[in-house]
Amino acid sequence: MDLIIKNGTVITGSQTFRADIGVEQGKIAVIAERLACEALSVVDAAGLYVLPGGVDVHTHLELPVGATVSADSYHAGTRAAVCGGVTTVFDYPTQQQGKGIVQTVAERRALAEAGACCDYAFHCAITDLGAGDALLKEFQAAADYGITSFKCYMVYRKAGLMVDDGVLLKILEKARDIGILTAVHAENHDVLESRIAGYSAEGKTSPWYHYMSRPEFVEAEAIKRAIHWAAAVKAPLYIVHLACKEGLEAIAAARSQGYPMYAETCPQYLEFTCDVYKQELGRNFVCSPSIKGPESREALWQGIRQGIIDTVATDHCPFMQAEKDWGIQDFTKIPNGCAGIENRYPYMLGAANTGRISFSKAVEVCAEKPAALFGCTDKGSISVGKDADIVLYDPQKDFEISVKNMHSDYDHTIWEGIRLKGYPLKTFLRGQLVFDQGNYVGVPGTGRYITRKKSCLI
Repeated sequence: MDLIIKNGTVITGSQTFRADIGVEQGKIAVIAERLACEALSVVDAAGLYVLPGGVDVHTHLELPVGATVSADSYHAGTRAAVCGGVTTVFDYPTQQQGKGIVQTVAERRALAEAGACCDYAFHCAITDLGAGDALLKEFQAAADYGITSFKCYMVYRKAGLMVDDGVLLKILEKARDIGILTAVHAENHDVLESRIAGYSAEGKTSPWYHYMSRPEFVEAEAIKRAIHWAAAVKAPLYIVHLACKEGLEAIAAARSQGYPMYAETCPQYLEFTCDVYKQELGRNFVCSPSIKGPESREALWQGIRQGIIDTVATDHCPFMQAEKDWGIQDFTKIPNGCAGIENRYPYMLGAANTGRISFSKAVEVCAEKPAALFGCTDKGSISVGKDADIVLYDPQKDFEISVKNMHSDYDHTIWEGIRLKGYPLKTFLRGQLVFDQGNYVGVPGTGRYITRKKSCLI
C-alpha cells in the first residue's frame, strides 16, 4: 500500500464505523476493520474522524466584478480550500456574447491549471444564446467536455448577465433534453432595482438598505417563477444560494409533487441574520441574495435536517477591505461577495459537533450529495475505488477563525472570531498530504480538471 490510515472512525453520509483505509495510486483500495499489510506511509487516526474531502460546488475565483477582481486567485482559493478540508471546487465561468461554452470554460481552465491546489470543475453561466439561439446547439458538446450544469442569472441586467424568462425556458428545455442540470440565481431584478432607486433617492444608502432593497419576498418570487417554468417543461432545477424561508417552502412543495428540484444554501445564511447590515462593518457582509431574518435562518437549518436542502456551498467571492470600503456611504458601490471556502466544512462539522445536525448530514451536504448531484463520480465519499480525498478531523480541537489563520489572499473575513468545536487536522488529495496541522504542505498545480458525468440523481 502507498498509505494506510488506521484506527479512525469513518463517517459517511449514512454510516459511522471504525475502520482502516488502504490507499494505492491515489485511490481507496481497501476498507477493513484491521489492515496488517505494510505501507509506505502509515497514519494513526485514533481519536479522529475520517471524512471524505469536501466538494464546494459554488465559488467565484479570479472573478472580474466592476472595477476589480475577487481577491482569491485559483491558487489562493484552492489552497484555502484544502486547508478547510475541501478537495474539489467548482467555479463559474461566464459566457459572454459571441463566445461558446467550451471556449469560455477552456480559458478559465487554463488559468486554474498552473496553480490549483485541489481538483476543480466548472459550471458555466449562460448570458447570450446568440443569433437563432445558436448556443443551444453546443449544449451536448459542453456536456461531453464535462460541463453538465449551466447557470442562469435572473438579475444583473446592467452587467449583461441576466437572462429573461423566455431565454430561461429555452435553456431549461434544452438542458432537460440533454440530461443536464440548470441552476438559477433567483431574485426579481425589476423589483430590487426599483427599491434600490427609491432608497437612493431618499438618501438611504447604508448597508442596511442592501437588505431592504432585496428582502425575502424579492428572492421568493423569483424562486417560485423559476420553479413554475421548470415544472411546466418537466426540467430539473437547482436553486443556488437559497436564503429565505418562503423559497424553501416553494421548493419543498414542488418536490412533494414529484418535480426534480434541488436546493443549495451557504454558511453565511445559516450563521448570520440581516442585523449584520446594521453593524459598523455591515458592508463586509454584502452579498446577494442578502442575508435574511432569523425566521429564514432557522428554516434553512430545518431544511437541511429534513433533506429539502441538498448541498451547502459557499458562493466564495471575497474582496479586499479597501474595495468593500467603496460603499461606506453608498451600499450600491459595495462589491457583492464574502469569503467562505475554508470555513464551510469546519463550520458544518462544528454544527454536528454541537448537535445541530448529525455528522453524517454534514458529510452528506458538504461532500457526498454535491459530488453525486454534479457528476463527480470519483469524489465525495469514503468508498473503495473512489479518489483518496480524505480529511482527518479532531472533534476535540477548539478553533477560533481569524484572517490570521486562514490561507486565502483576502485581508478580512466575516467569520472573524467565530469559535468552532472540532477542526480538520490533515487533508489528503488523491492520497497525498496537502494540509497538515494548520499548514499547506502540497504542491501548487497538482489539482486536476474533472470531466464530470451527467448527474446520477436527476
